Amino acid sequence: MSFLEVLFGRKLRSDEQESERIGPFAAVPVLGLDALASAAYGPEAALTVLIFLGAAAAGIIAPITLMIVAVLLVVAVSYGQTLRAYPNGGGSFTVAKENLGRTAGLLAASALCVDYVLNVAVAISAGVGAIASVEPRLLPHTLPLCLGVLALLTVVNLRGVRESGLVFLLPTYLFVACLFTTIGIGAWKLFATHGHPAPLAAASGPHLSQGVQMAGLWMIARAFASGCTALTGVEAVSNAVPIFRPPTVRNARRTLTIIVALLVGLLLGIALLSRAYGIVATEPGQPGYQSILSQLVGAVAGRGWFYMVAMGAVFAVLGLSANTSFADFPRVCRLLALDEFLPPEYARRGRRLVYTAGIVTLAALAAALLIAFGGITDRLIPLFAVGAFLAFTLSQLGMVQHWRRLGQRRSMLLNGIGAAATGCTLLVISISKFTEGAWLTLVVIPGLVLLFDRVRRGYERVDRARGSRLPLELTGPTRPVMVVPLLRLDRVARKGLRLAMTLSTDVRAVQVLAEDLKSEDLRSEWPALVEAPARAAGKNPPRLVVIPSAYRDFFGPFLRYLRALCAEEPECPVAVLVPELVRRRWYHFFARSRATLLKALLLFEGGPRILVINTPWYLEDELDETVVSCSPSFPHHEPEQLSVH
Repeated sequence: MSFLEVLFGRKLRSDEQESERIGPFAAVPVLGLDALASAAYGPEAALTVLIFLGAAAAGIIAPITLMIVAVLLVVAVSYGQTLRAYPNGGGSFTVAKENLGRTAGLLAASALCVDYVLNVAVAISAGVGAIASVEPRLLPHTLPLCLGVLALLTVVNLRGVRESGLVFLLPTYLFVACLFTTIGIGAWKLFATHGHPAPLAAASGPHLSQGVQMAGLWMIARAFASGCTALTGVEAVSNAVPIFRPPTVRNARRTLTIIVALLVGLLLGIALLSRAYGIVATEPGQPGYQSILSQLVGAVAGRGWFYMVAMGAVFAVLGLSANTSFADFPRVCRLLALDEFLPPEYARRGRRLVYTAGIVTLAALAAALLIAFGGITDRLIPLFAVGAFLAFTLSQLGMVQHWRRLGQRRSMLLNGIGAAATGCTLLVISISKFTEGAWLTLVVIPGLVLLFDRVRRGYERVDRARGSRLPLELTGPTRPVMVVPLLRLDRVARKGLRLAMTLSTDVRAVQVLAEDLKSEDLRSEWPALVEAPARAAGKNPPRLVVIPSAYRDFFGPFLRYLRALCAEEPECPVAVLVPELVRRRWYHFFARSRATLLKALLLFEGGPRILVINTPWYLEDELDETVVSCSPSFPHHEPEQLSVH
């Protein structure tokens, strides 16, 4: 078994796609981790905005959470409509493009891409922050831990959708069970003590001083905007309908319902207990930092074994919740690639039937963000919700147009309410978070739209240039002038010369003499070693061209010779046959190859009349017979013979 099989699993055939489909039970960990885990950092983000209020912040979180839940329910109903209308996958890009036009679709796709990248960075850093609450000694190692979790997620997702669902199954449902157990115990104590529970163990952290009793509307708006990060990930099900087992739409809607129901329960329960226990945020990234869930579980159940299990589950789910982005980002890239807004590699499935290019791109972008922000969640939150709510709004507006065209007024009204709710939320988030970094998202999203559009225009330009419906023209260029660059007359060079002489009667062997090329001056030996055997075989002998290099350069003199040759032979194409030594050990790829550099230079600088042909000679070969064996019309000779075959 190879190393790749151990790391990523065996290759899957295309007809094994059905075995990779999943049902609602497995889909919740794959597509719902982002939404469920946001119950951990959404309320904390809102309370962090209110941190200067001290204990008074705990009293404000409940109405803010109710507003967030109201928006969440509207969005969930709206996406339920989308699943019904687009049974093959109705992500924001598809809905907006088909109903609002190409620009709106690209805007939605760009917003989703930004949201997914930020989600990976935020989720992983939040998970590391949660575990640092339990073990403060890990706090200085935040960034390496974040990058380690990111690498793990990348490998798991490259193994396929089904395997990622199985890996995340236990942590997801353990997280849900621990938090609902905490909420249940806390609610019972709240009822038993008539609204004044006494925690089993005081939550560690700063003293909850009495601050301002009421926050202004602007502060509430900012807290609401931060807390709306809890809604990110709700759209994931609509993007990934094809991964469900039949009946796909029914299973997708069940999954969406389960995710939203669990998230609503978690948000309301956390808000209720935070108010009852007077739990507020602590300064992220600072000594003594305690996450909201760490304080909540400690206050309700103490710091015993249950606390350790619950915080372990929180850490696992927060870190793994980035998996939602790994499931959906590659699919958005695939749709863009199918419409030629991205290179075609993004639409190709890899060895495990997943879109490898999208997964690797997402991991690289998220790693760059984590490094840039030091892995601190709070620094990334202001950038987070803009992309999600822009995609929400465009999707709902697209659905309004879709239902209007079909004449279904009730459905149009539901999606219209969703568009209004998400649009107003987007406006609040954009204004309130503008100076905290949201401006960057508002710049990046249009920039991505321009990038995608430029890629598409590039493909269109190439298609126009390549397109032709004329019959194949066979009267045209004569046999090319073959140019073979040489250092010495070794086995690699002989193979190239033999092939060149089978393709043309005009072969030029070009040798650039420079002091650092370790080349041999072949002028004295050329007549005996090459010209005489060629004439004996009835071939025109190759002409040797020796070019001295005064400045120890190979590429410049060689290119100048090619340009002069093109001017000298205006009617003939010029084919450069590059003999290349190939070393197949993986560590050989780190060695600089002059042949590889020459081929790249010829492709970019050579011009339309220059052709490039490669003749590899493998280091392990004892007989130089690759070209000979590839065609039965070529007789075989021992490589040590100097005659040209």
